[in-house]
Amino acid sequence: MRLTTKGRYAVTALLDLAINQSNGTISLADISTRQEISLSYLEQLFSKLRRRGLVTSVRGPGGGYRLAVDTNDINIADIVDAVDESIDATNCNGRGNCHEGSMCLTHHLWMDLSVQIRDFLKSISLAALIEREEIRRISVQQQQLQASGKIPLTAI
Repeated sequence: MRLTTKGRYAVTALLDLAINQSNGTISLADISTRQEISLSYLEQLFSKLRRRGLVTSVRGPGGGYRLAVDTNDINIADIVDAVDESIDATNCNGRGNCHEGSMCLTHHLWMDLSVQIRDFLKSISLAALIEREEIRRISVQQQQLQASGKIPLTAI
């Protein structure tokens, strides 16, 4: 499957934004610190997320980002799609030319898997992730580390 760090980081960053937006707009620098994602990489991702209407930006002092859509209305597939990430388990990008220009024996199996993965990601909203106890626990730990001035651990 070709879900790379671009899709994973976009989901992580939007989840962080969704969890923390009750404090107002959230800076990419704060997300970068909490999630250990490069600030320049986040800027690229958020540019795409903004173009897709998932986030809005506020300029100036106290500026940052906030969700443009309710967390119940954003599913994980929306986020992955927004950053131009493909969910494709085939070796041929779904073109059917995987075996010397022809379709391989398992092409339909991998196409079906791609559909199942997309359906799974469509079935999960940001709101559903926020409700998960383990996600709330990790978020609290990250906020405490950030408040203490310590760099977040890679795996909490």
